[in-house]
Amino acid sequence: MTPTATAVLPSALPEHAADPFVLHGRQLGSGLRLEDTSRYSDPVWRMDSAQLMAHDRALILNFPRVPERFRPAGKRLFYELLSGPLPDGEDRLEIVTIRTYFGEFVRFTKWLDKRWSHHPDLLHLGLITGPDLQAYLRHLIVVLSAGSTRGVTARSFVRLLWRWRTALGPDALAFDPLHLDDWSSPHSSGSRSENATSRLPESVLGPLVVWSLRFINDFAPDILEGSRQWHERRRSGRSDTMPRRPPAEVAALVEGFLAEHIEANRPLPGFLGHPNVTQIARKIRAKSRQVSLHTSQIEEAAAHVGTTYSAGMDIPIRGRLDGQPWITDIECHHTTPQSLAVLSRQLMAAAYVIIAFLSGMRDSEVKHLRRDCLHVKCDADGNPYRWKVTSLAFKGEDESAGVMATWVVGKPVAQAIKILEQLQPPEADYLFNGLPHGPGSKKTVVRSALCTSSTNQQLNDYMKWINNYCTATERPDSIPKVNGSVLALKTSLFRRTLAWFIARHPGGVVAGALQYRHHSIQMFEGYAGTSSSGFRAEVESEQALARGQGLIGMVEGHEHRDLAGPAADEAERRLDEFGERSQFQGTVVLDERRLERIMKRHDPAVYPGDYITCIHDSTNALCEKAKRGRAEDMPEHGGCQPLACRNVALTPANTAAWHRELDRIECRLDARPPLPPLLADRLRKRQEKITEFLRDSGRLEASA
Repeated sequence: MTPTATAVLPSALPEHAADPFVLHGRQLGSGLRLEDTSRYSDPVWRMDSAQLMAHDRALILNFPRVPERFRPAGKRLFYELLSGPLPDGEDRLEIVTIRTYFGEFVRFTKWLDKRWSHHPDLLHLGLITGPDLQAYLRHLIVVLSAGSTRGVTARSFVRLLWRWRTALGPDALAFDPLHLDDWSSPHSSGSRSENATSRLPESVLGPLVVWSLRFINDFAPDILEGSRQWHERRRSGRSDTMPRRPPAEVAALVEGFLAEHIEANRPLPGFLGHPNVTQIARKIRAKSRQVSLHTSQIEEAAAHVGTTYSAGMDIPIRGRLDGQPWITDIECHHTTPQSLAVLSRQLMAAAYVIIAFLSGMRDSEVKHLRRDCLHVKCDADGNPYRWKVTSLAFKGEDESAGVMATWVVGKPVAQAIKILEQLQPPEADYLFNGLPHGPGSKKTVVRSALCTSSTNQQLNDYMKWINNYCTATERPDSIPKVNGSVLALKTSLFRRTLAWFIARHPGGVVAGALQYRHHSIQMFEGYAGTSSSGFRAEVESEQALARGQGLIGMVEGHEHRDLAGPAADEAERRLDEFGERSQFQGTVVLDERRLERIMKRHDPAVYPGDYITCIHDSTNALCEKAKRGRAEDMPEHGGCQPLACRNVALTPANTAAWHRELDRIECRLDARPPLPPLLADRLRKRQEKITEFLRDSGRLEASA
């Protein structure tokens, strides 16, 4: 028999709190009352009232899944995690983390219940022994796939019984599992601290972005017109609002409509292969009941010309692809690839791709975009020159409900946001609400946006639609497989991919050029918003990885022994040491993960650039020092003085760049008509400084 709620309450509760609300220690969503939330005695605890992100899936703790003898321990533990006093050194866990731990609690107690099957009197988790946990560790190795991060989570949960021992009474673990052999050694590769999120291969990213821009720029007007008609028809109700016409007039209209289709050999509007009387009535603007009197005549015509699988929406297709209409018609039936429901979802997915990739926002930040979140600045002539979007940022913020943040974006992102505002019904607030088109949609607008898994599914359906479209139209620009398999798109890929592009492709279409590639990414701070989003750190991490690969190439080619300038000797010493650290059994290893670790621990602080190679030493640097609070001491973009700094070394490529600069100055000084005297004087002084710099470095005679 299950113990009563009062009997299993935590001892720290006051006596009058016989059956507390389990979320009393949590911030609730706007407009929600604690009185409407779950109590301790409930078999299922609903946690959605305390889930403050609009795109979170509603989560529950379903205690009937737990073996009966361990349910009191489970309720005590998870009440403490949700709302109980925090033990020393512990932080309040997020709802999503608590739900993850509940899954591990179910796994662990089911295993333990089976192991203790011959000991029904064992009711408390505090009776677990070291051999029990070692057996559970062997069980995890068997049931969890190799490389899975779940093994780390499973062990972390078991240790939670020790860390929260002061709150768990007889259910507290009696010893720290870390003292057991192999308990702290991860059996998967998921415990590394480096960012394990992969990026989109360029072979996938290119066509994906191109197709998304096509949807945004070319296809959207047709889909939005279909959506407008759909909403208009929905608001007017399902009643037949067409005018009632004289029977003879209806007969003539039907006859003319059928004759037109027969002459053009064009199929009649259909539904699942049968003539669609309602659609025909709408096209000739007559009542359906009047048109249905001519069913035999319509079916006779259908026998000659056939019917479409689904009726079209009678929208003139204006979007063009290679000079031709991109689609023949937008259909009504929700299952066809050309249906409004399907195309609306593809348009939303295209907008997500553009916003997520070109803004650098996390999925949670994208999902909290609301109507009127876009702010446009225009010049005196009314031309827009800057676009900003506001949303809520969560990661790294003190407020669990999120803080308002701003991102500077480009025109494609602004266009995508405007399209979503038109695609959603007027009463919808979040731009990524579930769309009302198609079957199963809710009649009332929900307060939540699509959850991450739903968007992942939508993105993969979008990629599949593109490839099916390319196959049907014999187009060559489909999205290719990666290593023989279809790549699974995820929301987390876009932010990492943008960071990669900014770090690896300065001067490219995504981020623009940096004057010196070795400097920090201040000009891209807008991608991080006003929150501590960590995007800057992600980009700098990618820059460090790219720089490390370049430095290894210099070491392998012995290019570091052909440097000039005041810091040449220091550069050679640092790069010799770096080359030794990057070798394994005499071979230079370019594994990204290993190189990331080397760069984090032994970064030589050598920054190759177009005009100089900076061998950074803060005691000699003339540039601005790194700002307080930065993760690493790096040269600053704004104050670089390459012609005077003692941290400068020159590669042959750097020397060639300076000689090209001298040639350009010479050409400008020799130009006719002559330059203004002040400008000419400045150019001669710069020419003299560059010449002196190259002479002192022993590279004046080097060939450009």
